[in-house]
Amino acid sequence: MMTEYPESEYLLLSGIQHFAFCRRQWALIHIEQLWEENLRTVEGRILHERAHDKFAVEKRGEVVISRGMPIRSREMGVSGECDVVEFHRSPDGIPIHGREGLWRVVPVEYKKGKPKADDVDILQLTAQSVCLEEMFCCEIPHGYLFYGETRHRTEVVFTQALRDKVRSLFQEMHQYYQRRHTPKARRTKACNACSLKDLCLSKLCGNVSVEKYIEEQLREQE
Repeated sequence: MMTEYPESEYLLLSGIQHFAFCRRQWALIHIEQLWEENLRTVEGRILHERAHDKFAVEKRGEVVISRGMPIRSREMGVSGECDVVEFHRSPDGIPIHGREGLWRVVPVEYKKGKPKADDVDILQLTAQSVCLEEMFCCEIPHGYLFYGETRHRTEVVFTQALRDKVRSLFQEMHQYYQRRHTPKARRTKACNACSLKDLCLSKLCGNVSVEKYIEEQLREQE
C-alpha cells in the first residue's frame, strides 16, 4: 500500500534542485528560511516569470499548452508548479476534461543558461513528471528542458533509475525537514556560484547553523 503524506507536510518540489546541488543550501533555504539573490537566481526568476502566465491555456494545432500548472504528489509529499505542460493529441494518450480525443502529457521546464554537467535540472523535471503521472493516472516517457542561452529544447527520457532517485531524494529531504537538521558546510568549487555563500559562512561556523551564528554575533554587539 502506498504511503501518503498529509498536505501539511508537503515540501516544495523545486527544492530538489537545491538539495541535489547541496544539502546545506537546501536546508538554509527551506528549513532556516534564508535566501539571497545573485545574478544567476535573478536571471532564472525573470525567465520563469516570462514562462508563467498563470493558468493560461492556448492551443497550437494538435497541441494544448498549459502554463503555471499546480502539481502535487501525495506519495512523495511535494507540491509545486510546472512552467509548461503540453498536451499532444495522440491515439495512445489519455482523456482530458473539456477536450475531445486523447492526449499525451509532456512537461517542459525553462532554465537560464545552457545544459549543466550535473543532473539537477533533469531531477526537477523528472519530479514534475512523477507528480503529473500520479495526477493524470498515466505514464510520461519524456519531457523537455528549455535553456535561455541556447534557445533550444533538450529531451529528457524518464528512466526508472531517474524516478527512483527522485523518490529517494524526497524521502531524505523529509527526514532532514522533520529533524530540522542543517548539514555542516563542506567547501567545494560549486560554493563560488552559490547564492548563499555569504550567509553559509562555511569557513566561520562549521556545523553551527547560520541562525545560531547570527544570534551569537548580535549578543556580542550588545
